[in-house]
Amino acid sequence: MNAIEIRNLSKSFRGMYAVDHLNMTVPVGAIYGFIGENGSGKSTTEKLICGHLVPDGGDIKLFGRDYTDPGVRVRVGALIENAGCFPNSSVWDNLMMQAINLGLENRADEINRVLKIVRMEDSARISFKSCSLGMKQRIGIAMALLGDPALLILDEPINGLDTDGMRIMREILIDITQNYGCTVVISSHILGELEKIATHYGIIRGGRMIQELSAKEMESRCRVFTSLKTKDMLGAGSVLKQKFGNVREEEGYLRVYDVDDTEMLVAYLLQNGHVVSEIRKNKVGLEEYYVELMSRREAE
Repeated sequence: MNAIEIRNLSKSFRGMYAVDHLNMTVPVGAIYGFIGENGSGKSTTEKLICGHLVPDGGDIKLFGRDYTDPGVRVRVGALIENAGCFPNSSVWDNLMMQAINLGLENRADEINRVLKIVRMEDSARISFKSCSLGMKQRIGIAMALLGDPALLILDEPINGLDTDGMRIMREILIDITQNYGCTVVISSHILGELEKIATHYGIIRGGRMIQELSAKEMESRCRVFTSLKTKDMLGAGSVLKQKFGNVREEEGYLRVYDVDDTEMLVAYLLQNGHVVSEIRKNKVGLEEYYVELMSRREAE
């Protein structure tokens, strides 16, 4: 069973499609990285899944049932845009108000549970306005986790966080899926961070799904390359292009694509009068894969 199945979903504003006959599949237990430029339709899609907007057409199924089914709606938690907390109230009081709104029983126990998940047990009594950006994002996730949802929708939760904040957020999201059985859909512009945790990806552009693939599939499609430095970068690049073709100078290195035999490259350059001072194997990451995919789409 899939956590989300979307078919031909559409939503327009003033005659312009924000979501244009979108298809999307999110497996149960996935961390689904939802990727696209600003205005591509990510947030609108997430709002449609959460029931914040009404679609013009198409179907949304959550865990095999229509997304409007009350029995499945209670299984969805979301953090879209911001946590919507009262700034002068404490973290605990904000969570308690949300627990009351949700009609939860054993509210104190549930608040303690979600605070532990987001690593904020010791910050329950401070005011929301005193919290850092990273803490506020974690409070938003805690609010979304109240009631133990099976599906969590997160819109840009790591944007603006410092290195430590992003590390903590990664740990939380992995913990949610592996130890609490929650499926997570997360949109973000920070693709390097998303690559560290996502199990699946959906790439959207102009309201349409361009590509869906698992992390393993993406890794298999990403090209290998060898980065190297020599004293004469221009001359070495010319020599390498004659034999290997696809060679580019980027970020102060010569990149030789689809070649990972470093000993052969070093020997070849030495035979042609170039001594390699630095060499390493690499692989195209998510960000470069995304940029190349978008470039190919523009060229079509």
